[in-house]
Amino acid sequence: MTDTELITAATTASLFAHCPYSKFRVGAAVLANSRVFCGCNVENSSLGLTICAERVAIFAAVAAGCKSLSTIAISCPDAPATTDISQFMPCGACRQVMTEFGRDDTRILVQGIAEFRLGDLLKIPFRLDTATRNSPVSTRDSDS
Repeated sequence: MTDTELITAATTASLFAHCPYSKFRVGAAVLANSRVFCGCNVENSSLGLTICAERVAIFAAVAAGCKSLSTIAISCPDAPATTDISQFMPCGACRQVMTEFGRDDTRILVQGIAEFRLGDLLKIPFRLDTATRNSPVSTRDSDS
């Protein structure tokens, strides 16, 4: 899949956004394990329950068993052309989720702005030690 096709998929996904509060549609398309997964932002009146397009697309990939992200495309068709670049960029929560399934060299394509590498967008991500992540949860006997 070409970069243009991935951006087009992200733009198409943005058409399905549920954003009655911000009126700011966002679409994302993730290339993972040679498959494309799309997502759009879904707002909720309880704003903390809103989810970004990038995470919707990533979670769709994970739910399909594809956990190796190679490229993420983002489209923000409602952002004015004169808007600061920060209006187009993934939020911190999305960047952290991207690091869970991507690598430092995972490509982030932001429509109309530029191409970035994940490692440049989140220099020092939070990561649990792999040994800790894969070990069973320990239990303590409160009577010992």
